[in-house]
Amino acid sequence: MSSSEWISSSVPYLAPRTDGRRDAWSDVTAAQGRRGTQRIVHAGEVVPPFEVGELLCSPAGEEVVVRRRVIYLDDLPVELTDTYYPLDIARGTPLAGKAKIPGGAVTLLARLGHAGERVREEVRARMPDAGERETLAMGDGEPVLCLTRVTLDGDGRPVQVDVMTMPAQRQRLQYELKIG
Repeated sequence: MSSSEWISSSVPYLAPRTDGRRDAWSDVTAAQGRRGTQRIVHAGEVVPPFEVGELLCSPAGEEVVVRRRVIYLDDLPVELTDTYYPLDIARGTPLAGKAKIPGGAVTLLARLGHAGERVREEVRARMPDAGERETLAMGDGEPVLCLTRVTLDGDGRPVQVDVMTMPAQRQRLQYELKIG
């Protein structure tokens, strides 16, 4: 693996963290001798893109809470992540703010009574727009991978939708599935 490539598994990002633990990204990168950081560029209420509203089962035009972040590996931007939450879950909580959440958002969701029980992911490839290319420090002609993750609680309610955009040449997605 080159120093600019990252192998990513979704599993560490799905379970709540125990008290005093850092967010999953910081722990996963530190375990590999790397440094993972993030910058929250926006947090608040927005009308989501149509597809995200559908995934959250929100009526068209209804606001949700979003946290937009740039994710860094050793100071190199490696991912843009927009995470959306239903308004009735996130309004008035740290999910609606720009401050770092101890243990991460998944931990806070569990404490709020909305622990994830199931996850659906979809991966697509496409060409980035100019803003994505600039923020991710990509060259012309380089594609991105777009991973959309929907987290559902024990009642099957969508409680979080993540839309991640990553330079394809610097990312390898890895899945481990338990059969039976």
